[in-house]
Amino acid sequence: MAAVAVLAPALGDAAAVPFLAAAGLAFFGVRDGEWFETLALPGDREEERLYGFVAFALATAGLALFASLPREPLPYEAFAAAALAVGGGRLGRAVVAGRSTDEFSLVAGYVAGGTLGALAGQAGVLLQTGGTGLVDRLPELVFLAAVAALAAALVRSLVFDRDAHITVILVAFAVWGFIALDPTVTGRIVAFGLVVTGALGYVSFALGTASVPGMLTGVLSALLAVVLGGVGWFATLMSFYAVGGLASKYRFDEKADRGVAQENEGARGTGNVLANSAVALVAVVGFAATAHVGVPGALFGFAFAGATATAMADTLSSEIGGLFDGPRLVTTLRRVEPGTDGAVTWQGELAGLAGALLVAGLAAVGMPIGDPIGGGGIVVLGGVAGMTVDSLLGALIEGERIGNQAVNFLATLSGALVAVVAAVALGVGS
Repeated sequence: MAAVAVLAPALGDAAAVPFLAAAGLAFFGVRDGEWFETLALPGDREEERLYGFVAFALATAGLALFASLPREPLPYEAFAAAALAVGGGRLGRAVVAGRSTDEFSLVAGYVAGGTLGALAGQAGVLLQTGGTGLVDRLPELVFLAAVAALAAALVRSLVFDRDAHITVILVAFAVWGFIALDPTVTGRIVAFGLVVTGALGYVSFALGTASVPGMLTGVLSALLAVVLGGVGWFATLMSFYAVGGLASKYRFDEKADRGVAQENEGARGTGNVLANSAVALVAVVGFAATAHVGVPGALFGFAFAGATATAMADTLSSEIGGLFDGPRLVTTLRRVEPGTDGAVTWQGELAGLAGALLVAGLAAVGMPIGDPIGGGGIVVLGGVAGMTVDSLLGALIEGERIGNQAVNFLATLSGALVAVVAAVALGVGS
C-alpha cells in the first residue's frame, strides 16, 4: 500500500484512486480469512474490520489529493517518503520480530526499514519527475529519509499501533518542512550523524538513561543538530544528554530514598527530552533557515547555547543538589524538605554553574557566537538565569498550575532569551 505512493507523479490527479479503492475493498470485502489475518492490527480482530489498514489507506489518499493540488501542493517526495517510512518501518520491525523480541532491536528494525523505504520512495519520485543530479542529491535524500523514519518511529511509540494514519500525516508535513528549508547537506556530515547518533542512542537505552521514545527523540534531535548546525552544535547538545543522563543515574538509590529521584528509574522520556531541548531545536532549525528569515545566525547560536546551558545547569543543580541536606526555598530562603519544588542548595547551585560553564566552553569553541570569552560569558549568563527561573517557577506555580515539563520548557526559553538579549545589547556575534 505504501509503495503505491511512488506512482503518484505518474497518476497525477488520480493518485488518490488506488488508496481509496484499497480502503473500500478492505473495509467491505475483507472480513475474515488469510488476508484478514495478515492485515489485521491489534483490535481489528475483535471488531472484525481492518480499521487500521483502512485508516492508513484513507490518510494516504488524502495526502495524494493534497500532492495533486494546483497551488502549493505537498511535494511528491514528501508524500512518498512518509508513506514508505511507515510501510518500510512496519516491514522492518516485522522482519526483526521473527528473530528477536528485544525492544531496541525492534525499533532499530523499524528505523532501518523506514529509512530504506523513504530513500527508495524519494528516488522513485525524482526519476519520474525528471529530477537530475540524483547522485549529487543523495546526502540530502538520506537525511530526509532518516528524519522521516525516526519521526515515524517516534510517533508510533507515542500512539497506538493502529494509528499509522496519524503517523504518515505528521511525517509527510515534517519532511515537507525540511524540503522547504533546503539545507546544505554533505555526505560526510550525514554519515557521521547517522553513525554517532545511532550509537549514542543505543548507549542511552542500554544504560537506562532514556526510554525508547526518549531515545528516539534524543537521536532525532542530535541528528538535526549535527546536520543543520554542525559538529559544534552537536557536541554542545550531546554534552547535556550525556552528562544530564549520567547525573540522573548517579547515586540513584540514595536519591530515591530521599524522594528526589527522576521518575521511571532515571530513564528520560519524550516529554522530558523535548521540554529541555525544544527551544534548542527551534534555534538550530532557525539557524539553517537564516537565509529565509533574515536574522543573524549568531543569534540563533546564542539561543541554542543559552537553552542548552539552562537545561544542563538545571539538571545538575537538581540531581546533585538533591543529595544534600538543608535545601532552602528560593523565594524565602527558609528551610524546606528535600524534593520541594523551588528548593535549592548551595552545592546544587555550584553544580549548575559548572554545567553552564561546560556548555559555554563547548559553544565558544564550536559554535558561531563571536568572541569566545564574551560569547561564552553570555551563554553562562543565560544558563544561570534560566536555572534561576526554573527554581522561581517551581516555588511559585509548579504543581497545582503547571507541571515540571512545562517549567523546564519555560526555563530553557528564558535562558535562550537572556542570552540573545545580552548578545544584542553587547553587540557580540552580530
